[in-house]
Amino acid sequence: MTEARQSIGTGPGRVLVAIYGVFALAAGARAGVQIATRFAEAPVAYSLSAFAAAVYIVATVALAKGARRTALVACGIEMAGVLVIGAVSLLFPASFPDQTVWSEFGRGYVFIPLVLPAVGLYWLVRSSR
Repeated sequence: MTEARQSIGTGPGRVLVAIYGVFALAAGARAGVQIATRFAEAPVAYSLSAFAAAVYIVATVALAKGARRTALVACGIEMAGVLVIGAVSLLFPASFPDQTVWSEFGRGYVFIPLVLPAVGLYWLVRSSR
């Protein structure tokens, strides 16, 4: 007898969906205010924050709906983004006159942006067994 695959949006997955939802809201609100009021000061940083918010929205919906492939892609993009932007923001700080969600590996968000995609990817792999 084979075990049924666990739904990704149930059990501990619900907590993951909630955290992604909070981050989608936080990153989206922050980016919206920054773009509306100070876009000329740091257009790249604010655009990256808006992109991060979009990724969080996609991950939230995909996890909640059980769209495993979409969730994997979103978490993978998030992981790549936080690693690349985190490294670039530390190596070339002048390129980021203001923080993004992923700057310095998510330092402004207590490094949760660095940990969250790892947990998301782990959950997606674990729940597929």
